[in-house]
Amino acid sequence: MHDPDISLMLVAPSAACMPLENVRVELSSRYCRAVLPEHEPRVSEIWQARMRHQPWLYNGSKFRLHSAEMEADGTLRMRLGLTCYRDFLGTNWAAEARRLQEHGERDAGSSQAYLAEPLGVGAVLVTADGQGVFLRRSHMVGEAAGQIDIPGGHPEPKAVAPGGDDERLRPEDLQPELVARELYDSILAEIRDEVNLPLACLSPPLLMGIARNNTSAGRPSAEFYVRCSLDSEEVRVLYLQGGPEAQESTNIVFIPRERLSTLERDSSVWGELCPSAKGGVRLFSLLGPDLG
Repeated sequence: MHDPDISLMLVAPSAACMPLENVRVELSSRYCRAVLPEHEPRVSEIWQARMRHQPWLYNGSKFRLHSAEMEADGTLRMRLGLTCYRDFLGTNWAAEARRLQEHGERDAGSSQAYLAEPLGVGAVLVTADGQGVFLRRSHMVGEAAGQIDIPGGHPEPKAVAPGGDDERLRPEDLQPELVARELYDSILAEIRDEVNLPLACLSPPLLMGIARNNTSAGRPSAEFYVRCSLDSEEVRVLYLQGGPEAQESTNIVFIPRERLSTLERDSSVWGELCPSAKGGVRLFSLLGPDLG
């Protein structure tokens, strides 16, 4: 089936997926968003308008995915710059996103050149009794309010910035090995904070691939597979106790692992999933029952 909400940018070469040691990061200011001067006032305008309606939102630096490709030796090379949430709202999420893509194609040979392209992370999390873990998003969140999602968020440049300060940070200030580790550590932290699970019960993440959210002009997300040593009832109890990011969701939803591979054919459930969840589930189904 074809779902226009998502597309796959990269798929792991086998069901073994990609552990941290198979990923190489290249950082450069060349991989940051190109600025289209005529559009910059709109970026500020969009941010100010959003802040008036959702004053709890905050800006912060994010990693910008420029490109990703498999090397001949089986490693994944990811080229990253820096961007921020404000620029995401003013480019990928803006009404003018399609026009920006056309400008990028014309000026730079890349539809994404003028877009923020913040790299997200998501996880298909499977419990010890074979249940996939999903969350219904709160109406307080900025995107996909009320829809069903997988645990996820963004790796944070400030987590690996010298002194923990991301003000005036440049890609060249960061260590590639630490950034690669942050990609993997961040999805575990998101699961801990959103589902309220201890890190000790989570397996090392395996990267399934990178999906694009076409409802936000192709914004990329690295999608991981993570196993949990707790069963679904234990997970439910911990979730209901509430974690640091409990306000981001209103309910936990379990879907049997064996059903995930055919979920795209179930329009009643698939239609409730937000694009980030669709990308993770599609990668999971492509890599098959031997995944991980």
